[in-house]
Amino acid sequence: MKDCNQCGKCCIKYGDGDLSATQDEINLWEIFNPDIFEYVKHNEIWFDPQSGIKLNRCPFLNIAAKKSPNEADKYTCSIYLDRPEDCRHYPSLISEMVRDGCEMVEITDLQQPKKAQAKLDILMQDSRPSHF
Repeated sequence: MKDCNQCGKCCIKYGDGDLSATQDEINLWEIFNPDIFEYVKHNEIWFDPQSGIKLNRCPFLNIAAKKSPNEADKYTCSIYLDRPEDCRHYPSLISEMVRDGCEMVEITDLQQPKKAQAKLDILMQDSRPSHF
């Protein structure tokens, strides 16, 4: 399995209405991160603060500055440390990564999915809840 190359495929796919935030996260944003909370409406995320219209992309996903014009886009999260649990827990399964076109997956991962899943579980152990 390759290291993440910040292709943004997961954030782009799931930032289009497939993410949720827990009530605890929303409550903490309201108190400590009003710049995030302003994108919450009726306890759902990501809404335009001015119009109230549901956004089709996470407002905190940014394209990183390029070192050369021919370089592929790389994405960063401006709320990485305060991102929703849905974001923290992704990816959870190799099959999910394959489905989503994740660029971390290599041919050997497809040939040995159990070994790849074990490696993914180790990589993600600090991001997942202890009961996962």
